[in-house]
Amino acid sequence: MFALTQRLALVLALAAFLVAPAQADGARQLQAYVDSNTQRLVAKLNQERGLYKSNPEAFYVSMDETLREFVDFRRIAARVMGRYARQTTPAQRDEFVQKFKRSLFDSYAQALVSAEEFKIKVKEATINPQDDGRGSVQMEVITQSGNRYPVTYSMYKNEDGRWMMENVIVEGVNIGLAFRDRFAQEMEEKRGQIQAVIDGWSDAVESLKLDEEVSQS
Repeated sequence: MFALTQRLALVLALAAFLVAPAQADGARQLQAYVDSNTQRLVAKLNQERGLYKSNPEAFYVSMDETLREFVDFRRIAARVMGRYARQTTPAQRDEFVQKFKRSLFDSYAQALVSAEEFKIKVKEATINPQDDGRGSVQMEVITQSGNRYPVTYSMYKNEDGRWMMENVIVEGVNIGLAFRDRFAQEMEEKRGQIQAVIDGWSDAVESLKLDEEVSQS
């Protein structure tokens, strides 16, 4: 997917998203709410670091329970499949959502295990002036050594009025597009065998991470 620092920034972007309120009256309220709860959630992620080491399966369950109400994995996974989603059965779509989540959780775990201490500065929250059901949050991840990583995540309000994450941009890299490009590449390499792409998705993500790390070395 991307190098360790980028994986860490993605983890922290998701952590900050967890504090987004179910009903945000505006950008100031959203930003204030995120600021007031960031440290509590950073502490939670640090606790999960130990859980992953001692019991990986428990870590996956904990991540799923924590994120499922805030991150629209089904929507993101459908976008990753892109036009190929129309070729899948409902069962295949369900299977890919689970594979997709697992690949993300593995990336989060690897970043947490290797990460130094950090803090998050929420810089600005913006509600789309043409559509108050969409918004974005600009933030900065600051590591103990002083490195800073800009992160933006996109939100939309679902039918229940709940804010849900639908994409993340880390250091200018659109994560959703990166995954969609990889899915299309896998479809080409596997000659349109979509079940084969689903079955091998975890390996495809690992390969993408290695490609990014090599390109940045």
